[in-house]
Amino acid sequence: MAAVTYPDAKVIRFINERMIPLQVKFDAKPIAADFNVKWTPTIITLDSNGKEHHRTVGFLASDELIPSLLLGIAKVYFDADQFDNALANLNKLLSEYPESDSTSEAIYLIGVCLYKSTHNAKPLKEAYEKLNARDPKGEWTKRAYPYRLL
Repeated sequence: MAAVTYPDAKVIRFINERMIPLQVKFDAKPIAADFNVKWTPTIITLDSNGKEHHRTVGFLASDELIPSLLLGIAKVYFDADQFDNALANLNKLLSEYPESDSTSEAIYLIGVCLYKSTHNAKPLKEAYEKLNARDPKGEWTKRAYPYRLL
C-alpha cells in the first residue's frame, strides 16, 4: 500500500484531516503482539482510549481504503452510542463511495443506528430490503435476514 494507496492525494488529505496514523512493522514488539497483528498491511481503527473498533487485513486501493476508514470511524461513534455522528460517517460513505466493499456493512449499521436512536424497527426492515436488493446472498444481507419479519 505504501507504493500505491498511501501516496494518493485523497488518502493523504483524508488521513491528515480525520486520523492519527501510526505505522508499525508487523513484528514490532510489544505493539504488534498487543494488537494481534500477524500480517501486513493490517489497519486498525482505535478510539482515543486505544480500544479497537475496526480492522482490515491486506491491500486496499485508495477507493476502498477511505470507505473502510469511514466505516471504522462510524463504528467508534456507534460503540459510544453517538448515533448522529455514526450516521454522518455512514451516510458520507454511502454517498461518496456507493460501490465500495464497505457499503453493505454501512447500510446494515445505518438500520441499527436508527433503531437504537428511535426504538422504531422500521429502519431495520428497510436496511434488510436495501441489502437484499443490492446483494441477496451477501454476508450483511444474511445478518439482516431476521429483520424482514418486522
